[in-house]
This record gives sequence, structure tokens and C-alpha cells, in this order.
Amino acid sequence: MINEDTKRDALERLKKIAGQVGGIERMIDKERYCIDVINQITAVKRALDQTALIIMKKHIETCVSEAIKKDNSRDKIDELLDTVNKFIR
Repeated sequence: MINEDTKRDALERLKKIAGQVGGIERMIDKERYCIDVINQITAVKRALDQTALIIMKKHIETCVSEAIKKDNSRDKIDELLDTVNKFIR
């Protein structure tokens, strides 16, 4: 489960990302230099990746850790590995 600190951090990051996406829309509308637009898109992708990593860390600390303590970890570990595999593609 996502705790309040992680929730607050993730939501703050997502609001900033939404602002960045709006900025990219304005850049395209104003026909800004292509490389500048691509650089902003790259920054948004990195910001989303960092947000995902924060949530993944909390998942490992809570859900996966709890499953290991209960000796019921195989499904959670498989789920996590599947998610990491999708994340790095």
C-alpha cells in the first residue's frame, strides 16, 4: 500500500509532469525547435521513471517484504520481476 508520504510525493511529481507536458504542447503549438521539444519529452520520461521507482520502492518495502515474512513470496516476487521487466523495456 502507498503510504501518505509516498502518495504526496508521487502526486506532487505528477502535477509537475502535467505542467511539463502542457509546456511541450505549447512548444509544439509555437513550432519550437525540434531538439528542444525532444529534450523536454526526455525530461518528462525521466520524471515519470523516477516517480515509478519511488512507488516501486514502497511496494518492495511493504507488499513484497510482508509476503516474504509470511513465507508467501513467490507470487509477489514473480509479479515484481514481471513489472521490472516491463519497466526497463
